[in-house]
Amino acid sequence: MPGGLGAANNLSDFAAKGSEASVHPEVARLLQEMVSTGKPVGAICISPAILAKALSDKKPEVTIGDNPDTASTITAMGAEHVTCAVDKICVDKKNKLVTTPAYMLGPGIKDVATGIEKLVDKILSMT
Repeated sequence: MPGGLGAANNLSDFAAKGSEASVHPEVARLLQEMVSTGKPVGAICISPAILAKALSDKKPEVTIGDNPDTASTITAMGAEHVTCAVDKICVDKKNKLVTTPAYMLGPGIKDVATGIEKLVDKILSMT
């Protein structure tokens, strides 16, 4: 899943509503079907918040980095937030989710790219 303000505004209304957000129904359906059939899902930047909301019944483990306010919001939506550096990934083995903070933390494209490349490699290894 892509990150950024577009994801926070178009795939959900997380940017406006925080923990009270809703996820676009088709996005929620797709995520729930992916997880229920054992397919891996990767999410970068702010889009792990969308996973948190859409999959709250599964108590997903996700990361957006280390921002305590956003992490608290993710926890309030029913997920477990894992603090993570920009060049690292968070792997929820139970739900087959892989997340990375990207520009939630990224000082520059080099560091962001390292985390995203690790996410892609992990997703590919899970398929």
